[in-house]
Amino acid sequence: MTRQGDTLIQIEGGKMNDQAENQKDPLSYPGQALSQEISPEVDRRTFLMRSALIGATAVILGQPVSAEERAAKAAAGTPPKLDPALNVVKKGKGPVMTTLDEFYKVGPGPSSSHTIGPMRITYDFYQRCTKLPADKLAKATALKVHLFGSLSATGKGHGTERAALAGVVGKEPATVDPAFLDGLRDKPDQSFPVKLGDKSVEVSLKDIIYDAQKGDWPHPNTMTCKLLAGKDLLLEQEYYSVGGGFIEWKGYTPPKKNPPKYPFSTMKELRQHAEKNNLSIAQVVLANEMTIAGRSEEEIYAFIDKITNAMIAAVKSGLNAPEDDVLPGPIKLHSKAATVLKRAMNDQFETDRAIGVVSAWALAASEENARGHLVITAPTGGSAGVMPALVYGLSEVRKLPAEKIRHGMLAAAAIGYLCKHNATLSAAEGGCQAEIGVASAMSAALLTTAYGASPRVVENAAESALEHHLGMTCDPVAGFVQVPCIERCAFGAVKAWIAYTIATNEIESRHRVDLDATIAAMAQTAKEMNSRYKETSEAGLAVSVTLC
Repeated sequence: MTRQGDTLIQIEGGKMNDQAENQKDPLSYPGQALSQEISPEVDRRTFLMRSALIGATAVILGQPVSAEERAAKAAAGTPPKLDPALNVVKKGKGPVMTTLDEFYKVGPGPSSSHTIGPMRITYDFYQRCTKLPADKLAKATALKVHLFGSLSATGKGHGTERAALAGVVGKEPATVDPAFLDGLRDKPDQSFPVKLGDKSVEVSLKDIIYDAQKGDWPHPNTMTCKLLAGKDLLLEQEYYSVGGGFIEWKGYTPPKKNPPKYPFSTMKELRQHAEKNNLSIAQVVLANEMTIAGRSEEEIYAFIDKITNAMIAAVKSGLNAPEDDVLPGPIKLHSKAATVLKRAMNDQFETDRAIGVVSAWALAASEENARGHLVITAPTGGSAGVMPALVYGLSEVRKLPAEKIRHGMLAAAAIGYLCKHNATLSAAEGGCQAEIGVASAMSAALLTTAYGASPRVVENAAESALEHHLGMTCDPVAGFVQVPCIERCAFGAVKAWIAYTIATNEIESRHRVDLDATIAAMAQTAKEMNSRYKETSEAGLAVSVTLC
């Protein structure tokens, strides 16, 4: 039995389971080096720093690199610039307007940006097609979907083509049967009729095309959907899966919403509203949710309960999987949630129990994500094991009242909103810091709020959790959301507990780093991170790990 306090979880025993071609002087031909022009598409500071590092490394190793080679290498990893017209880029110019039902989404794993987003996109296109005039629909002969950038680079490992096809045939993320997606994986030659007016068009996985991985697109996760009449184009739309299951399209304008009661775009502003009005962070978010979305408190709490119940179900399902279960894909990764839980509950390892069970719960939900089963974006599919682990612990083990967990979910959402608003939730934009890091910060806010901490302590806990994920790259082995993604969920959950413990035991006014500064650091790190480390499987573990 572990100690119940600020650090550990009380468990009911027995209930819980990555030669130079010539030998010239690397410092020769300085004029040649100085004459190198820097492409206007490349950030000058980043280019010069990378170029200097490459040159210095060449000197140390005695391996010469020409000015041209140095320039090419310095520019190669420069992340693509996001189109400033995208709402996901412009979003930081006003107050946070995101609502709970936009943020917490139920859908199939393994990725919110590569599975849920594409399915929402193709379902949206399918709906647009059905609204075309009958004479146009009568000419339709084919539906085609083209995947670009990160969607093309790692889509096969994420099952993007299956998700995209599911949307084309009229299925939505929250209600799709995972067995349908599994059937596409097991029998990829299936075709399906899509009813468009009086016309029926046959579609299959061959209609989902893995297109160019490199290019100048508005967003790294770009898709185009086309309805064709032979070679003639009847309808075409360009879409962007911008992270966390959120989608946009060319010409997108966000829906009109009511103004929030307590407008904020930073944590400082959010905390000021709370302190000035003697409210908790959760109460501020609840008031905004009611005014922006026009929903009652009862409706909001009912939605939160649906989300937390889905999180708990994901953990339970993962724990009930056979210990020798092998996850889909070429990695042949064995699930480990049940095994880790079994060891954690062994009295021989009682001192490790708290970390062991939290890890097992996170592994369980994350392994469900890897199986393509239904998970919750909190904030993404790749991080879908972090928050469910803590919700499970608070609800099923510590038996906290539902009201406290609801408040925790509201505060957690506020942290996610701010990260989305001022940085990113997309690994294709910012690496894994934007997924596991944000999930851990949200979870720290969940814990501190559930236990009644002050707004300042909630901020301190969220900041600590996010701070210690800064710089984390996204380098999925073989393009599958398994290695290192599944174990990262466990680390993210445990770090959230550590952040909660420190924040509730330190003198809150002495915490030296504020959340806004850390979110700004994440955004800057995302901007300067080499693009190969942004969900492309071109670097890191994706390159260093050899599959046998």
